[in-house]
Amino acid sequence: MEHSAARVPGLPSWLQPSSRLRRLAHWLYPFALGCGVTTLSFVSPWRPPLFLFDGVEADPPWVLVGLAMLAAGVSAMFIRRARWPLFVLSLAAWLALTMMAAVFVAAYYAGAGRPGRPHDPGRAWPYFLVASTLVGLPVGWSAVHSDLLYEGMTGGVIVGGTFTALFWVGMTVGLPFVFGLWVRARRQVLEQLRDRAERLEREQHERAERARSDERRRIAREMHDVVAHRVALMVLHAGALEVSTADPRTAEEAALIRTTGREAMQELREVLGMLRAPDLADGAAPEFAPQPTLADLDRLLDASRAAGLPVRRVDEGQPRDVPLSAQRTAYRVVQEALTNVAKHAGAVPTTVTLRHELHGLVVAVENAPPAAPAPPVPDSGLGLVGLTERVALAGGTVQARPRLDGGFLVRARIPADPPEPANREVAA
Repeated sequence: MEHSAARVPGLPSWLQPSSRLRRLAHWLYPFALGCGVTTLSFVSPWRPPLFLFDGVEADPPWVLVGLAMLAAGVSAMFIRRARWPLFVLSLAAWLALTMMAAVFVAAYYAGAGRPGRPHDPGRAWPYFLVASTLVGLPVGWSAVHSDLLYEGMTGGVIVGGTFTALFWVGMTVGLPFVFGLWVRARRQVLEQLRDRAERLEREQHERAERARSDERRRIAREMHDVVAHRVALMVLHAGALEVSTADPRTAEEAALIRTTGREAMQELREVLGMLRAPDLADGAAPEFAPQPTLADLDRLLDASRAAGLPVRRVDEGQPRDVPLSAQRTAYRVVQEALTNVAKHAGAVPTTVTLRHELHGLVVAVENAPPAAPAPPVPDSGLGLVGLTERVALAGGTVQARPRLDGGFLVRARIPADPPEPANREVAA
């Protein structure tokens, strides 16, 4: 199983798995290993292991020494692709010239497993047994038939030769092989811990999604039972008042309340539908009805004028195509600003300015000062906070401040690059 390089806590940035230094070291490692094996192979007795302790002057052909060193280095350099060349050439170089560097590296990779596949040990134990035999028997034979041991030593010549052979096997084959086994076991433990952490993270994410869906359904039920019921009663009473009253002005106001209430009910149904709907794969809730855009801005202004708020619209700049997401954000800015004017200032002259820029859209809503200070409204200010967050998600900014004459100004700058044409030709 392949995993993306994640950040390791506690390590500096230049040692993280995704850093350039680590990637460069991973790329240079085979070359460094091959050069190291080639260089260390030069420090060898240059005689077969059968004559290791005979004291015979070694004078092998330089061509054979060079070929053995080069073959050992190249086989170590390609260890990530295949291990058997290093296994075979290391034993051949040992039997010919007692070159230990290649045997040391091959024993380590026999225990550590295949590079990139730590769960697959491959021919680990066969190589260990064959290498231990080919290292131990010639060294023990050379120790017994040389001046290194003598007849009167403690334990005898055979025991001394056995201990000498075991020492060379342990240092040349056993130590790197055991270290490779430890590295492979550590890799497997880390792999299991990583799989377990990912599984726990997935389960936690699923539990959070279930909890969020349950909470959304609970909120939808509460809104339906409380808010929808109250709005429906408001619309019902407004309709009854429109029919029963004899005053034309009162009937007109009742009709406006009934129409506004029906629109609120429609928007509330859409919100409840999105709350009840399951999330999509990307975590977004589906939209069941088109959201209002700049094309619906005049209808919003007409509704505000019908409610008694004198509003005028000013367009500046050259109109251009604007993405729908930016249009929806601009519409919500105007809607929230007009709602605040009606709540805090009353029926005062208000100007809505829409300015098209090259890479953005500027929406400004400013109202005149109220004739008398408006009473404080409970839980006010939350609309501007939500509006600021909505515009920030679109990559824009919002300014809301009082004017010097006592009025108020809400200005939002929304990024709006022109949308790409749907039938754009793709270069081959």
